[in-house]
Amino acid sequence: MHLIRIALASLANRRFTALLTVFAIALSVCLLLAVERVRTEARASFANTISGTDLIVGARSGSVNLLLYSVFRIGNATNNIRWDSFEHFANHRQVKWAIPISLGDSHRGYRVMGTSTAYFEHYRYARSQALKLAQGREFADDPFEVVLGAEVAQALGYGLGENIVLAHGVATISLVKHDDKPFTVVGILERTGTPVDRTLHISLAGMEALHIDWQNGMPARGAAQISADQVREWASACSQASRAQTGQGESGRGSAVESSLNEHSEPAFNAAASSAVACGQALQPKQITAFMLGLNSKIATFSLQREINEFRGEPLLAILPGVALQELWSLMGTAEKALFVVSLFVVLTGLIGMLTAILTSLNERRREMAILRSVGARPWHIASLLVLEAFTLALAGVAFGVALLYLGIAGSQGFVQANYGLYLALNAPSSYEWKLLGCILAAAVAMGSVPAWRAYRQSLADGLSIRL
Repeated sequence: MHLIRIALASLANRRFTALLTVFAIALSVCLLLAVERVRTEARASFANTISGTDLIVGARSGSVNLLLYSVFRIGNATNNIRWDSFEHFANHRQVKWAIPISLGDSHRGYRVMGTSTAYFEHYRYARSQALKLAQGREFADDPFEVVLGAEVAQALGYGLGENIVLAHGVATISLVKHDDKPFTVVGILERTGTPVDRTLHISLAGMEALHIDWQNGMPARGAAQISADQVREWASACSQASRAQTGQGESGRGSAVESSLNEHSEPAFNAAASSAVACGQALQPKQITAFMLGLNSKIATFSLQREINEFRGEPLLAILPGVALQELWSLMGTAEKALFVVSLFVVLTGLIGMLTAILTSLNERRREMAILRSVGARPWHIASLLVLEAFTLALAGVAFGVALLYLGIAGSQGFVQANYGLYLALNAPSSYEWKLLGCILAAAVAMGSVPAWRAYRQSLADGLSIRL
């Protein structure tokens, strides 16, 4: 108890140096714990980039490649999937819902994804959170409607009702643009902190409409060109005919749609779509990039995965998103560990600063140590005093660092979640974090033993002698 009072009094006498040392340790501890919290939450958030989807299906390649282009919009597919293959598995008895994905176009560096309204209904992220619209609505019957991700709308300054032109390909600067078929912004999604924020969502019909008059990979010119108004008018007629024929047989539907086409379509469009006898034949996709499946029962996941991988219609690959995400995360493990090691070195730097401060003060405190020895303090008392000072500085630094961490989390929690999709909870330190803090205190005691040993070796005469 006497040693504790003496140690505190000694630190109070050198309060400025002690406070600087505590602050340095606190910052390093705060950084270490913050990196650990972000690392843990980033892993969880990464694993929850897509949630509730049982299988992702694409052309046969690699699981990581399929995950990258279907979920993260990075890279390109090795091949496309036929539409009838998608319908085959979408109508499978074990499948509850299916989301088609069609990629290939972009807008000012952001990927465009063609999909169906099932995407807004069934897609989940981050612990089964559903997509929500911040403004507007989902795309409907008009093929030229687009729903923007939050980052796209914010970065490019787009709002509802604005017209945007999509570009062919995924390059930031494209030489081929769909100038004749602009899209209207009808909705903006809430921020999710996932690749959804960086995506422009259009309907599959819209994706087909962009290329409806293309020939040999190039847009049509002159009389062969089909305008957006022509496509929109025809799509509206098809929609009306489809609703009118609800509940009737296929033969009745075909004749009604064909009649509707003849009534509402212009001659130029009829010439381009003369082979279409139903609305789906012109705007229904022939191929898509990938699709996601939700199953009626998790038990059927592996059996359906095997069935898809052995599908004879075309070479397909079905992956489990969670497994592929862990595989992708393992590839990033080096950077993760490097960040953690850097944080450890920051803590080590703070402790070395503490050691330097104590060692520097030893020469000034020789007379103090000698006086303590002269009034009966044993050498181990002097050594224990310095170790206790080091422990006190480290303990204060750890406590202050933890307090800084929680203040930082409380102040930035909403911002981090909104912009990066990371939810930093105000939870008590985990067992691993307690171990880290214990190791820091143990390292401080070990470093404090260095000046303690030097003080132990100093003689009484060395402290009392006058040096000229």
